[in-house]
Amino acid sequence: MPQIIFLPHEELCPEGLVIDAESGTTICDAALKQGIEIEHACEKSCACTTCHVHVREGFDSMAEATDLEEDYLDKAWGVDPDSRLSCQARVADEDLVIEIPKYTINMVSENH
Repeated sequence: MPQIIFLPHEELCPEGLVIDAESGTTICDAALKQGIEIEHACEKSCACTTCHVHVREGFDSMAEATDLEEDYLDKAWGVDPDSRLSCQARVADEDLVIEIPKYTINMVSENH
């Protein structure tokens, strides 16, 4: 069973966390199941960017992002080449290392 290694995030998981995740599970669902409260304003329907994460290792093991996900990623804050929406990115057969950005687009627009 692949593992997801969540790097430390000041608010959501200060110590970081390593979890086992079934292949086919979204990164968001795996995080939420373990108490990592990744924001998901659109209720995981690929209609916002609040669940944006960086897949620091294992990116190429996942299926490619859909055109819809790519369109939303274009609107996310702090995007880089390993960005994905965690509600859409599914665990495959390799371990993943995930970095949750410090801010979401909601926080940036609210001047946090």
